[in-house]
Amino acid sequence: MQGKKTYQEKLFNAFRLSERVPKDNFYRRLKEVLDLNFLYPLTKDFYGGSGQKSIDPVVFFKLCLVGYLENITSDRQLISHCSMRLDILFFLGYDIDEELPWHSTVSRTRQLFAEDVFEEVFTQVFELCVSAGMVSGHTQAIDSAPVKANASMDSLELKVPEEDLEGYLRKVRQMSQRDKGQPLRQAKENKATKGQQILSAGKEELQDIRSRNKKWAREQDQRPGSGNKGARYTSNKTHYSPTDPDARISVKPGKSRKLNYLSQLTVDTAHHVISDIHAYHADGKDNQQLPDIVKRVQGRLWKSGLLWENCVADTGYSSGENYAFLEDRDLRSFIPPHGTYKGGPEGFKYVEPGNYWLCPQGKKVTYRKQKLEKGTLKDQYFTRRSDCKGCPLKESCIGKSHEKRINITAYREQYERNNARVNSPMGRYMKGKRQSTVEPVFGILTQFMGLRKVNTIGLRQANKCMHLSAIAYNLKKYLKYIEKHSKSGAASLKGDRFVLKVIIRQILSVSTPLCFGL
Repeated sequence: MQGKKTYQEKLFNAFRLSERVPKDNFYRRLKEVLDLNFLYPLTKDFYGGSGQKSIDPVVFFKLCLVGYLENITSDRQLISHCSMRLDILFFLGYDIDEELPWHSTVSRTRQLFAEDVFEEVFTQVFELCVSAGMVSGHTQAIDSAPVKANASMDSLELKVPEEDLEGYLRKVRQMSQRDKGQPLRQAKENKATKGQQILSAGKEELQDIRSRNKKWAREQDQRPGSGNKGARYTSNKTHYSPTDPDARISVKPGKSRKLNYLSQLTVDTAHHVISDIHAYHADGKDNQQLPDIVKRVQGRLWKSGLLWENCVADTGYSSGENYAFLEDRDLRSFIPPHGTYKGGPEGFKYVEPGNYWLCPQGKKVTYRKQKLEKGTLKDQYFTRRSDCKGCPLKESCIGKSHEKRINITAYREQYERNNARVNSPMGRYMKGKRQSTVEPVFGILTQFMGLRKVNTIGLRQANKCMHLSAIAYNLKKYLKYIEKHSKSGAASLKGDRFVLKVIIRQILSVSTPLCFGL
């Protein structure tokens, strides 16, 4: 007989969320392992002693984690999504008849808490992964990627010196035909400080920018569809965003210019657990940020009882200063050098005991002094004029000069040791580990865990978003790992072996110095 379901709402209902959420549900298992009670004393100073009660800090962080686990970047959409999910309500500690916090409360609380609070939550989750035996610590892979800022290229303003804006605009900026007579889009409020609005480029840089603008305007006017907005040349030297002054213009090969932040990510190669993440200005260089990253990661690993040995990164982190810095901290670098480093002029041989070079004719190119050139410390070597006067190779070697000059980095020895490691079988293995470790993690964060674009304004707020995304990622890895190993009891056995391994490493690190060879 055919059935027909008739719905009639009941006046009274006996209903328990705990009975409706399955035992193997992700958020039920996450609720059992995630203890955020340490947030109460940690965030107490951010609240007053009287007035209306605000959102529970534990509920706030759980809401934020749900947003990144579900790849939802809008606070309004997040609250709407959570109210329709029984398992998420159970995870948050809300019943079906309780109203969730207002979406603006989530935004204000994110701005209220300091960065240290988010970093502490990240560290606590990282400790969970360490206790489960997921982190080896000895090899860390570092990489960076741009994350889109919450600002538009159309609202860019021109940096000006202390003179009239319109006059300077006519003098410096060459506008294409489609730009003339059309007002640029302006932000409602200019949040940039006076220092961020003043031009910092010198005369030579302005001349280069002027030339590029002329070429850019000419090419854009000739291309099909040149009426599209946004097709104009911009630079951090001459432009800033009044909406988000901390955002910087950056570009990837084959991509259009955008306002971005730079996310620096460090991943442990054992089980791809994120050991550090931080937001930087998008116009900064990777090699300038490496020392800050290393200090932070090494401190976190040391507190967890782990010994860091190998630092793996791409060519963007290469510099002699960084190689020397890593060696001073007992770390072996596997960072390919820039193509500009050649190891010395072709045909010349370096003699280490005397610190000089021998030319193909057997003449000495002796050390004279060290000089700082464009921020890089270099050693300078000169020959005597009499040595080059009758040399048959003079024209091809020094041309019209009177002596041979060699300017080479002062960190040549560190370069050579790093290059020997990079070109060894171990170095080729480390390159593969980096490509298969940190790069896929970035893809997961940007595509599936809410880091395609930050929904906040400012560098500090962007840093909080990146930490929340990394926390969500590590928690997901942790639950998958303990589920896989708990059935056979292998997790506890591996944990005991892991603790013993850490103790042995620490003993060896104290008794024997670290070798910087292969």
